[in-house]
Amino acid sequence: MSVIFVTATGTDAGKTFISAGLLRHWRAHHLKARGFKPVVSGFDPDAPAGSDPALLIEAMGEEVTRARLDNMSPFQFRAPLAPSMAARLEGRRLELADLIAACQAQQAQEGLVLIEGAGGIMSPIAEGATCLDLVAALKADVLLVAGSYLGSISHTLTALEALRAKGIRVAAIAMNETEGSSVALGDAQRETAAFCQPIPVIALRRHETDFGALAHSCGF
Repeated sequence: MSVIFVTATGTDAGKTFISAGLLRHWRAHHLKARGFKPVVSGFDPDAPAGSDPALLIEAMGEEVTRARLDNMSPFQFRAPLAPSMAARLEGRRLELADLIAACQAQQAQEGLVLIEGAGGIMSPIAEGATCLDLVAALKADVLLVAGSYLGSISHTLTALEALRAKGIRVAAIAMNETEGSSVALGDAQRETAAFCQPIPVIALRRHETDFGALAHSCGF
């Protein structure tokens, strides 16, 4: 089993857009690949259309059903908060061990699994644990999603330092174009790449449809 963990420099960086694009690319090239988003908050099970789990399921060419949503994201919470906070509002407790077990069950299966985190790399994801703790426990390679906004380079380098401190390998950085940014995407990509070598920094325009370069950078 090969695993890529998709995380980001912060919330709303475009993890699901990137994840769905890669899944469509790999499956179009006959690679057995599937997505998994173990925990999702801000999720309404009665109106799943457009949600992160639904978009990943659609990218795999499958029908969005209740059972499929539960398999894609076994830990679902309604409040648009950090998962541990959203869980508490529902009288529940989300433990890191539960997320690790769910992800490891995916790792044990055949093919390539793309695991998408929640929020940024240092976002709380369970009681007393961040997304970084989950990645470290899984020993997975990381695809780091960043934006092209002013200040993104600092956020990207900070995320890389946190990942390196845990000995986590970053396969690539996906620079997702930020709408309305005062910084041109190409300029942001070149400046970021100068600080991140040898990690490839792949620039993706809004509504990008060609994910070949990014897929290649991830090794698949």
